[in-house]
Amino acid sequence: MAIDTVLLAVGPMDTVRAEGLADTVLEIAEPLDASVVIGHAFTEDEYEEFREDLGFEERVENVDPDDVAARRPPVGDLEEIFAEADVEYEVRGALGEVSSEVVDMAIDVGADRLVLGGRRRSPAEKAVLGSVSQDIILQAPCPVTYFRDLDVME
Repeated sequence: MAIDTVLLAVGPMDTVRAEGLADTVLEIAEPLDASVVIGHAFTEDEYEEFREDLGFEERVENVDPDDVAARRPPVGDLEEIFAEADVEYEVRGALGEVSSEVVDMAIDVGADRLVLGGRRRSPAEKAVLGSVSQDIILQAPCPVTYFRDLDVME
């Protein structure tokens, strides 16, 4: 199976591991001349919480998720890295329940590989709080590369 499109699903907590995520994506995308979609899904509550910091006056129902994603960390850092590596990329945003939005995004862009980072949590924390990464891995329409930064505790 050819890999033409890699979806890198990120969230605001991925800022600390942006370089590692980018390196992982470049290991796949560069030799295969694949394009990268930087995807950032967020909930209505997250949008409302950061709306003013992002420079938006619009309420959530009037905003373009792609515009919001382009202004959320770590997207700008990732754009710089992919541009320097001369890898074709685009930014996509999604509004809603994060795990299902990421899976839908993977389907919409025709992702051949999905890369995502995750938190280091105990099994008890996952059982009580759930795991967005686990939900994405279980529902993804393509193979998933899971990046776990062992130095980061969230």
